[in-house]
Amino acid sequence: MKAYERLLRYARIHTSSDEKTDTTPSSARQRDLSLLLEKEMADLGFLDTFADEHAYVYGFLPATAGREEEPCIALIAHLDTIPDSDFPGKNVRPQLVPDYDGGDLLLGESGRVLSPALFPDLKDLKGHTLIVTDGMTILGADDKAGIAEILTACEELLREKLPHGKIAVCFTPDEEIGHGAALLSLERLGADFGYTVDGGGLDQINTETFHAAEAVVSFAGVNVHPGDAKGRMRNASLLAMEFAALLPAAERPETTEDHEGFFHLTDMSGSVDRASLNYIIRDHDAAHFAIRKTMMRKAADFLNEKYGEGVVTLTVRDQYRNMAEVLEGCPEAAARAEAAIRRAGLTPRRVPVRGGTDGSQLSYRGLPCPNLGTGGACFHGPYEHISVENMDLAVRILKNLLTFADNP
Repeated sequence: MKAYERLLRYARIHTSSDEKTDTTPSSARQRDLSLLLEKEMADLGFLDTFADEHAYVYGFLPATAGREEEPCIALIAHLDTIPDSDFPGKNVRPQLVPDYDGGDLLLGESGRVLSPALFPDLKDLKGHTLIVTDGMTILGADDKAGIAEILTACEELLREKLPHGKIAVCFTPDEEIGHGAALLSLERLGADFGYTVDGGGLDQINTETFHAAEAVVSFAGVNVHPGDAKGRMRNASLLAMEFAALLPAAERPETTEDHEGFFHLTDMSGSVDRASLNYIIRDHDAAHFAIRKTMMRKAADFLNEKYGEGVVTLTVRDQYRNMAEVLEGCPEAAARAEAAIRRAGLTPRRVPVRGGTDGSQLSYRGLPCPNLGTGGACFHGPYEHISVENMDLAVRILKNLLTFADNP
């Protein structure tokens, strides 16, 4: 089976995670795909396939003769898609566009247009067979393309009887809400190092991520009749606006790039009586990351001094750390990936992730884990797309990775 055929099959299975629950998986529907993959892996010839109660799916390919002493390599991708919102992960109807002409492309009957004017990567996909949405949902290539490419690469290794070391595969739930690596059993996986297949460009290797935290800022107001409010009313929504104005406007996602960090207001609610702001805090540099958290605390302290202690409550929770600190100690992982990309005819680039992957948590748990691309683009929205040809190239890179020897 080709990788794109697997993606078309998986994309139709609703697996959106749910950030409002405290279970793993956060949505029971992720089990539907995990059980399907457990059976598919067993049918392909994986050994010890297992889908646990938390929807983690494991499978293993033993080393071929003469390669038993090589490192065990893990390949990891995630089952879930982003939590359902305006563009959900259910009722996905992937559209195939053969021989794309490089121009504007109407997405179904949605009225939305996939245009190279907004998405320049499309110019490189002229002549490819595109896989796109109907404009009403996400596609789910993040990260069902990664799953499809991993299984197709392994299927071709077996069919072509290519030599390789031991391979461990794991598909995880809840990556999109930051919990994907939490319950992955490194003991069961048994790998020396691994790769998440969860990025975009096929020439990219991600060995850096943000340091990440989330912050919730709550504001306590005093609600009295507006006709008798002078000297009495304290408007919580206005306090929230004042807090937001204390953070630097030039350090938001829409004004930063590359290694620049940011404060990102993701959600807000409010009335006169109560208000809250939800932020994520990101920075590649550990010292700058600490400064950002201090800036938020100082903003809260300033308002509490101005309006009274307890008016503003700030809760900050660290989420993950920059995996570069770990991967520097395992140069073989990135070197193997670079060699695999070169053998596929591309020039490898190390690109920092302006986000996180399961590899961030796994690296700090003891499994060095760079991230590789799937060939997809515009994830998390109706303009998400990938091409059949890029998926085939991703499979080739993974095969190169798994058959790597000292003299590739």
